[in-house]
Formats: sequence, C-alpha cells, structure tokens
Amino acid sequence: MAQHDQLHRYLFENHAVRGELVTVSETWQHILENHDYPQPVKKVLGELLVATSLLTATLKFAGSITVQLQGDGPLALAVINGNNEQQMRGVARTQGEVPQDADLKTLVGNGYLVITITPDEGERYQGVVGLEGDTLAACLEDYFMRSEQLPTRLFILTGEAEGKPAAGGMLLQVLPAQNAQREDFDHLATLTATIKPEELLTLPAREVLWRLYHEEEVTVYDPQDVEFKCTCSRERCADALKTLPEDEIASILAEDGKIDMHCDYCGNHYEFNEMDIIELRKNAAPADPHIH
Repeated sequence: MAQHDQLHRYLFENHAVRGELVTVSETWQHILENHDYPQPVKKVLGELLVATSLLTATLKFAGSITVQLQGDGPLALAVINGNNEQQMRGVARTQGEVPQDADLKTLVGNGYLVITITPDEGERYQGVVGLEGDTLAACLEDYFMRSEQLPTRLFILTGEAEGKPAAGGMLLQVLPAQNAQREDFDHLATLTATIKPEELLTLPAREVLWRLYHEEEVTVYDPQDVEFKCTCSRERCADALKTLPEDEIASILAEDGKIDMHCDYCGNHYEFNEMDIIELRKNAAPADPHIH
C-alpha cells in the first residue's frame, strides 16, 4: 500500500546525528501530470523533488529552496521549488533527443546544480555545485561538505508502487557543533544504505526506521505532509503584464485577440482580453486629481 506523502524527522539519542525520511510519490505524480517527459527526465525530476524536500527540512526559518540543474545536454533545465511547509512544484525543459538510458552526466552535459535559498525575511543565498559526482545525491553531499562542513549522506530512491511513479529518500547529518564520532556516522550510514525501494516507498515510515535501526535509540518527531502546490495566480500574471510595454501587449491582442498566460509548473491558463487589459491599466495608473 503506497503511503501518503510525508516527511519524518528523527534523532539518534546516543549519537549526535539527525535523520529525515520522506516519501513524495503523489507530489511527483502531480508534477508529471501535465507533461510528457521522457523516462530519464521523469527520474531526474523525482530525484530533485526528493532532494529538495530533504533540503527544505534542514531550513531553520520560513522560506523556500529552489534546486535546479542546468546544462548544455538534452536536459536544458530541471527545477524543483519547495518551501518550509513542504509545498513543492517543478518543471523540466529538454532540447533535442533524450537517450532512453541517459544517466545524469549524459542528460545535463556540461552543467551544474544551483541551490537558491530564499528566506521570507533576510538575504537570499545561492550556492553553485559542479556535477562532480555521478549522482544527484553525491553532488549534494559534496555541497554540504563545502558549504556547511557537515558530514551528510543522502539516499534517493525512485521506482514504482502500485504501477505509479514512486519516490522517496533519506538524509543523515551530523549535528552542527556536536562532536559526533565519524565511525558512528559511518555505521548509521551503512545501516541506512540497506534500505530497499519497496520498503521505503510502500511501508509506514516508523516501520522502515525500525527495520533499519532497531538496535539504536531513535526519537521520531511528528510528520509533516508534503504536497504539490503551485503559487501561480491570475493576480501574479496581471502584475507581470503591467511590466510589459504597451505596444507589445497591443500587438499580441491584435494578433490573437487575447493574451494567454500559461503556467509551466501546473498547466493552468490565465486569459486576458482587451477589456481586461484596459481594467488593469486603469487600476495600475495612479489617479491624478488635476486631469479631467
């Protein structure tokens, strides 16, 4: 039985190590819904989704994280955006043929991973990671070592459950400012690496954790729901239209009779006709009492 998408945080009582376990199958299915991506691209989006969810759970503040892959290969762009409430969305763009058996390096070509952290309050931070590792998990582990100096292991699994795309993952990280023993961390990572896709993607989280760590003392916190949520809206589209030059808007209206704005993330369409544009302008222009 496939699980509802949830993120569980846990802590090893006898080691200065924390963990996270997430399943994102339904959310992944929503992201794939309006698109016809080749199989390798679907897989990368699933892996990015797992990674982004695990990363947003490491945030100490309200805000969002965007994880994107960019390159000159067949996969020009793959991006997942998530926030501290575990609301996720994502999209990919391809160019040319995507080989059916393409691995990460083949897909992205010369490229890199960009991690953008945007707190609701405070400075935006961006980290760029070279694709040194063969997998997304390896590249992200590298990022954590460089940016946070925290030993981190990521386990990302994608597959199928009940005939539908299923994805999940786990993260282990040494607690900052605590002197975790390296061999303890390696031991826990070795245990975690034994997780099988069918266990992670179909069993309740607590059962998975018990199977992996039944000889350890583990505190599991209340789970957080993960869901697909797009932040597009008619208002946002209207705001974007207000920034376009009037002649550009006029020429689109003359040609198509309306402006159709399409959201890549969720497939929603927002249409604006000439009357809508006149209304927008009227509301956008500050009223001047001296003009009649």
